[in-house]
Amino acid sequence: MDFVKVQGLGNDFLVFDGPFTPSHDEVRRWCDRRMGVGADGVLVIAPSDAGGVTMRYWNADGSEAEMCGNGLRCVARLAYDRGWVDAPEFVVQSAVGDHPVVVKGDVVRAFVGTPQGYRTDTLKVADQEVHPLSIGNPHAVLFVDDVDDADVEGIGPRIENDAMFPDRTNVEFVQVVSGQPDDGDEDDGEEDPDEEVGPSVVRARIWERGVGETMASGTGATASAYMAYRVHGLMDPITVQLLGGDLVIDFDESGAWMEGPTAVVFSGSVS
Repeated sequence: MDFVKVQGLGNDFLVFDGPFTPSHDEVRRWCDRRMGVGADGVLVIAPSDAGGVTMRYWNADGSEAEMCGNGLRCVARLAYDRGWVDAPEFVVQSAVGDHPVVVKGDVVRAFVGTPQGYRTDTLKVADQEVHPLSIGNPHAVLFVDDVDDADVEGIGPRIENDAMFPDRTNVEFVQVVSGQPDDGDEDDGEEDPDEEVGPSVVRARIWERGVGETMASGTGATASAYMAYRVHGLMDPITVQLLGGDLVIDFDESGAWMEGPTAVVFSGSVS
């Protein structure tokens, strides 16, 4: 069975032509970085009757997820390069709806979805205050002073598997770099209307449900940016600096969009 390995900011996937449904054991075996090909997840794609593309996504542990943001961008790039679509603007269908995309060479802009609240504004989980939300899939955003010092491998799995999240959750550790109204400076408590606010930038590390820490995550970056906007007042576009590079997130009346690079790594076949 042929596949193409693709990556968006180091978030890597094995892409198979569908429709078909791999078993959990197959996904785990293929994604194993020592005994298999190695990837964060598996995507199965096919042309849609509406002239776009359909996608399904499985995490590296074999569990099927509702949606994958960087996978969405990679799927769009492959579909356009293969000639499955007639123009660089088309729609990718996932389990949670339609995602308009625009392919600009290696860079892809894609509609992620509409951020929605999850039960409450904040939760106390694993002794941490987190901001839960859904972007088609579940997220918990945790603000930290410095992502380099964050205990991602210790706290991440505890939040992911907490009973508060019956379907588990992705976890984002987010540091606000710039873009706050006063950028965190001490003053007399009054805002200076002439003070220049730098571009909105956050740093994030992602603990991905069913995978572990990844170099990037499209929906994770979107969750990070949205909560930075909601909690810290950052204005879009917001640049999210991830281990694998930068994604730019902006919002309109429909929801959240992301833009960033994609790359085809290699092709091969598995039994």
